[in-house]
Amino acid sequence: MSLKFHILCHSFSLFFKSANFCSTMLNVLPFFFFLLIPFLIGNNRICIAVKTDFVGRNGTQFVLNGEQVYLNGFNAYWMMTTAADTASKGRATVTRALRQASAVGMNVARIWGFNEGDYIPLQISPGSYSEDVFKGLDFVVYEAGRFNIKLIISLVNNYEDYGGRKKYVEWAGLDEPDEFYTNSAVKQFYKNHVKAVLTRKNTITGRMYKDDPTIFSWELINEPRCDDSTDSTILQSWVKEMASFVKSIDSNHLLEIGLEGFYGESKPERTVYNPGSTVSTGTDFISNNQIPDIDFATIHIYPDSWLPLQSSRTGEQDTFVDRWIAAHIEDCDNIIKKPLLITEFGKSSKYPGFSLEKRNTFFKSVYDVIYDSARSGGSCTGGFFWQLTTNRTGLLGDGYEVFMQEGPNTTAQLIAEQSSKLRNLKYPPLVTLSAE
Repeated sequence: MSLKFHILCHSFSLFFKSANFCSTMLNVLPFFFFLLIPFLIGNNRICIAVKTDFVGRNGTQFVLNGEQVYLNGFNAYWMMTTAADTASKGRATVTRALRQASAVGMNVARIWGFNEGDYIPLQISPGSYSEDVFKGLDFVVYEAGRFNIKLIISLVNNYEDYGGRKKYVEWAGLDEPDEFYTNSAVKQFYKNHVKAVLTRKNTITGRMYKDDPTIFSWELINEPRCDDSTDSTILQSWVKEMASFVKSIDSNHLLEIGLEGFYGESKPERTVYNPGSTVSTGTDFISNNQIPDIDFATIHIYPDSWLPLQSSRTGEQDTFVDRWIAAHIEDCDNIIKKPLLITEFGKSSKYPGFSLEKRNTFFKSVYDVIYDSARSGGSCTGGFFWQLTTNRTGLLGDGYEVFMQEGPNTTAQLIAEQSSKLRNLKYPPLVTLSAE
């Protein structure tokens, strides 16, 4: 019989012999908890939480205040610029969207924290910002907090929309877009922007973004790609450098890259799961996400645009989606050993054969895989459709708009059902040790 067991029995004896039941309970329970720690560690139930109210990571699971977290969310890239457009009552539009999202149980949104473009820019030139647009972002963060919706905030775009890496390269007087990842001046422009956003003091809450638990995580870049897709070391080096820089400023929040999920050189046998089995973008799902400062992995799913149009009639798209998600869950479970989020998926009304029924079928197939993974303790615990839209922002539509219309057989009903299923998943609380 072990010494631990003798001590445990002696503690129980003291407990029951005591005349003062409550007093003894208060004295003995902390001792019991201390004895339990080795057993909990042995079952991998210990996680480190830097501060309460910030989402953290325990292996392949997200945790918040000692409980596992499951996510049902949406993309709304337009929120910052819309909130900045006070002349058109843009803030009311943001509030309406967040209220609608909350009503169907969604708990996280992915938004842009950048705009170097011509329309309502946040960053007008390197280091020069529009205070009005920053106040728009302040409002989005504040309002999301009111509705208990966390935010993933992306820090730059790969594409020319909203400025993107091409604008950074132009600011440095250069021409080659890939110099965004390699040129020291351009990288410093980006670092300056990261610092400006993370250390921004919200004019409504008075709290710096890096100290605000409403923010779920930062995203380095939306859908990074290299024009020179043959050299995966370019992006790998950039992610290492920028992830370390983000963490040097903000140790509270999680960090992800913004990847679509394409496989690369580190596991060439996995490239068969890429769309058409050949996609090469200079990214590498495995090696990019193994960088220590990256906290979780992401994938996107757009079968309509990634595969030939005729594939929708042959069932090829459905097969691709199933294999695409399953492969990434397997890799996050067994190789990367970090959580996985599907941060973009959708079907566009601009493609032939679109119908609400087909979109709902696609959404349900994605939601079912997420739920099956979550309930079995797998790495995939959440998804974000592209994109939530209101009557006003529908004017910016790309065909993927989802309106939160009520009634039977609507996408909103499907979203609400997924929220309920994830919310009702129950696991034992995780023991949380403060790092402070």
